[in-house]
Amino acid sequence: MTSLLLIGGVLVAMFVAYNIGGSTTGPAFGPAVGANAISKPVAAALMGVFFFIGAWTLGRNVVTKLGTELVVNTGVFTLESSIAVLFFIGLALLIGNLFGVPASTSMTAVGAIAGLALAAGVLDFAVMGQIVIWWVVSPIIGFWVSLVIGRYFYARLNRLIAIERSTGSLFDLDRSGVVPIPRVHKTTNRRELVGTVTVVAIGCLMAFASGTSNIANAVAPLVGSGELAMNPAIIFGGIAVAIGSFTIARRTLETMGSGLTELPLTAAIVVASVSSTLVVFLSALGIPASFVIIATMSTVGLGWGRATRPRTAPEIVTGNGGAPVTVDALAADKEGETLPPIGAEDAEDIPDPGALFNPVMTARVVLMQNVVPAIATVGAYLTFRFVPIFGF
Repeated sequence: MTSLLLIGGVLVAMFVAYNIGGSTTGPAFGPAVGANAISKPVAAALMGVFFFIGAWTLGRNVVTKLGTELVVNTGVFTLESSIAVLFFIGLALLIGNLFGVPASTSMTAVGAIAGLALAAGVLDFAVMGQIVIWWVVSPIIGFWVSLVIGRYFYARLNRLIAIERSTGSLFDLDRSGVVPIPRVHKTTNRRELVGTVTVVAIGCLMAFASGTSNIANAVAPLVGSGELAMNPAIIFGGIAVAIGSFTIARRTLETMGSGLTELPLTAAIVVASVSSTLVVFLSALGIPASFVIIATMSTVGLGWGRATRPRTAPEIVTGNGGAPVTVDALAADKEGETLPPIGAEDAEDIPDPGALFNPVMTARVVLMQNVVPAIATVGAYLTFRFVPIFGF
């Protein structure tokens, strides 16, 4: 009976990891696929490899934090309770998906485990407080860092990163030797090469960051129960994520790739870089980070910074495209019209504050990203507190 329950628990954990792979591959490699830098199968393969590397290295810290340190007595993680916790994680994430809001897997997982620990009276409030503090601080850091980049450095980054596609493929295979060697195509320009390598590298960084944080959401309860060792748990989770990347992630890759007009490629790279760096840092501390919320606040900060960026004296004098400002242009500016912000190549590039920062949508996303983990917490607490089968 125990072996059957263990198999069932592993399958449920792999199902959670499968959905993690499906939901995180798009944000990680959507910009690269949308820019035709790599294909969907290559994106899926890179996602599987770098997620596993992140899970195998720093991901252990987060698994330990959730599976053993969040509770003062790991005996609370029986096979039955572990499966139930994973069920609540999946159910809460499904609710978020139905509302069209990408819920935080980490917050949902912590909420479900905290509900179990509260019902059993074994929650370590000091560890929980440490996690919550970082949940509050990290989005604020992401917001302000992105805001500063948007105000003062975005134009320079945009000129450096923006991809200008040439005709033909990016690389050719030199088959003159025994082993084919990829070489840069003769029509490929330097800017195209730098932009392509950058956007793919950022996707790999996001996949790595996802592995460091999200592997715990799928396997921490089983590892905490002692029924499944750390290494096999990470291997099972990594396999499931890779399967999700090659299957259900194809639709999210299409969505993220075709939606780049709403978030320019350079902006997507900035948000991904800031968010991934924070997630990796928190994972090194053993903190299960909320990548979704950090990325959301980074996007808001970057948009706010771009929309409110100051104009320099030369820009005021030269105006659009470097041409001298006419009397009519100055008059129009006095009437409320604005000249292109620093770094905007054309008048059409003026950021619309309403498009970059939608208060109603932002409030809806933030609300649901807190409601979904609350559902997991309350549901788990009530179940483990009042359902006799668990005996808490």
